[in-house]
Amino acid sequence: MPNQPLNPGDEAAPGTPGTGENVCRRCNGTGKVDGRACPICDGTGKVTEGIGGA
Repeated sequence: MPNQPLNPGDEAAPGTPGTGENVCRRCNGTGKVDGRACPICDGTGKVTEGIGGA
């Protein structure tokens, strides 16, 4: 698993079993909020979240 930094909205590191990429809810995938990089996804437009669940 690559040693990538987490964005504030990530629940786990990319590639962690049981997780997947999702569109950032704050910026709706644009990477920008009020003309600046989104503070949740750090401007990527994506977050890593747990999938499935019980």
